[in-house]
Amino acid sequence: MHAELVIDPPRLPRRAAGGHKGTFGKVLVVASSRGMSGAAALAGRAALRGGAGLVQVACPADVQPVVAGAFPAYTTFGIRQHADGSFGEGAADEVLNLAHAADVVALGPGFGRTPSAQALVREVLARCDKPVVLDADGLFAVSPFADEFRRDAPTVLTPHAGEFARLTGAPAPQSDAGRAEETVAFARRFGCVLLLKGAGTVVSDGARLYVNRTGNAGMATGGSGDVLCGLVAALVGQGLSAFGAAALGAWVHGRAGDRAASSLGQTALTAPDLIEYLPPAFRELEQHW
Repeated sequence: MHAELVIDPPRLPRRAAGGHKGTFGKVLVVASSRGMSGAAALAGRAALRGGAGLVQVACPADVQPVVAGAFPAYTTFGIRQHADGSFGEGAADEVLNLAHAADVVALGPGFGRTPSAQALVREVLARCDKPVVLDADGLFAVSPFADEFRRDAPTVLTPHAGEFARLTGAPAPQSDAGRAEETVAFARRFGCVLLLKGAGTVVSDGARLYVNRTGNAGMATGGSGDVLCGLVAALVGQGLSAFGAAALGAWVHGRAGDRAASSLGQTALTAPDLIEYLPPAFRELEQHW
């Protein structure tokens, strides 16, 4: 494997006293489909709680009113679609135009698996020159992952075990050692950062390896991955490397989950609870500035 083991994730620098919204990164979240409006709302809210200065959420026009009404602090854009709710012709151009003004793109939560959704993901990956955090149905669109998806810009993939199996076309590793070894190998082969979710989330850029120790079983709930996607994107937007953002995002996400479980219990924990407990998780880190 021969990867450097990173024990502690990096920390964000102290926020500049004279900073403004543009200083702390603009995140474009491209997410959701009919029936999945929550994915965009969760990822957008998490990006703001993760410290992003500006967040824009692009979603199909049908669900834009729902997403816009879910939270007042991000802006929204309705992507063109066909009458059946699938992404319309030119939708990728709309996303790419929005990406010009962004520092990082979070792509895929709640997208659905229609042919038009998969085509949109592939075109954005091929043409976008900004860092991308690829999650959920965005991963499905490029499974199995091939050399044609290698990008020059930083790319973070955030699969769980099942999604990783589709990406590789092979059964997901079961042991901790196997998870670490295959994460490093995948990241090295494709020149990306891989964040393999699960108990003991593993992060690698092919040269370094971080194994996360925060988090609990209460986080195994719908929408938890959407929160992580938005959070990692926010950290990239604030200037961390793709590896650093993925490692720190895993730690903060898990730490928020631990704090939520301590207060609410694991059984009743939901994804919105994770967002509400991001502030005290970040506060722990800020105490060491």
